[in-house]
Amino acid sequence: MKPLGIYIHIPFCEHKCIYCDFYSVITKSGIEQYIHSIKKEINYHASLHAGQFIGQTIYFGGGTPSLMTADYINSIIQYLQNHFVFDKNVEVTLETNPGTVTDDKLKEFRQAGINRLSIGIQSFDESDLKFLTRIHDKKAAIKTVENAFDCGFDNINVDLIFNLPGQTEEKWRKNLETAITLPIKHISAYSLILERGTILNKMVLDGKVKISDADFDAELYELTIDLLTKYSFAQYEVSNFAQQGYECRHNNIYWRYKDYLGFGTSSHSFINKKRWWNYSALNLYSKAIEQNGNAVCGSEAITGEKMFEEYIMLALRSSGIDKEEFISFFGNEIYKKTEMKLKQFESAGYLYIDPQIVKLTSKGYPVCDEIVEQLI
Repeated sequence: MKPLGIYIHIPFCEHKCIYCDFYSVITKSGIEQYIHSIKKEINYHASLHAGQFIGQTIYFGGGTPSLMTADYINSIIQYLQNHFVFDKNVEVTLETNPGTVTDDKLKEFRQAGINRLSIGIQSFDESDLKFLTRIHDKKAAIKTVENAFDCGFDNINVDLIFNLPGQTEEKWRKNLETAITLPIKHISAYSLILERGTILNKMVLDGKVKISDADFDAELYELTIDLLTKYSFAQYEVSNFAQQGYECRHNNIYWRYKDYLGFGTSSHSFINKKRWWNYSALNLYSKAIEQNGNAVCGSEAITGEKMFEEYIMLALRSSGIDKEEFISFFGNEIYKKTEMKLKQFESAGYLYIDPQIVKLTSKGYPVCDEIVEQLI
């Protein structure tokens, strides 16, 4: 059986942050009906794919999954386990926001089967948090991490954002230094991206907010790599750093071009080189599930040139191009042509090439996009 990652989208939120472009609804009503729809969707896809795969990860993203009760989360996990075969060491991640969990709720999530938390802190600086319209402060962020560890979570990630408006190098350094003092094993450090349709993007377009230039962004990124590497957080993907053995297995499924199934509003799936995606709007999703058992609103087959482009991009930004895997996908002749370009980047210090893997160096990560563009 092939490895499989499972993603569950929980769209419910208390508040929409100004930078967020993920599908969410500012309500807690309709949760029970949504759980019903998720289970019907699981039924549908299990009838098509169960027996082909062994589930290695379950990831609850959002939205704010930690708004859900542990009973709801547990009911989904149990339902999945009744319909798919899972690895005995399955990684089960719950995205969590400070201000949405108590000690008791954290303990209940742990008992429900969650063994990895991804905590959306974004910054430990009060002015940053206020600008981002987060509902928590620095104290709540730190306490959430410490409480989670005390409740039995030894696999904790924190999300942080750099190059925020008004963020200095010193302010960003303090964010990283605060993070590494906490009982965490993983840090996701993202450069601020302006997404169309977000409140922040409109603020920038209207001239109300100014974003620092690409050079300053690159300086902060290089600082991130240097500091986190110094404290044993190895970079295994462009924006992700982990202590040894704590790389996110679910995200590695995406980056290694493996199969995954997505359930819920706006979720995407990728099985046997075919990708499809669900309706985003909650009412359209629910209606489609009741009528068809699935909520697919679009799909595409990934072949030829597009597959080559996606594989190169995903592999290079993470653990590297596996030569044997590359040749099995595209053939030895294409690898030889690609290798000529790869060696040029190796000579410039952006890549290293060993008998099996082609991987970016710390010098190469900041210019990953440019390298990928030239390769494809």
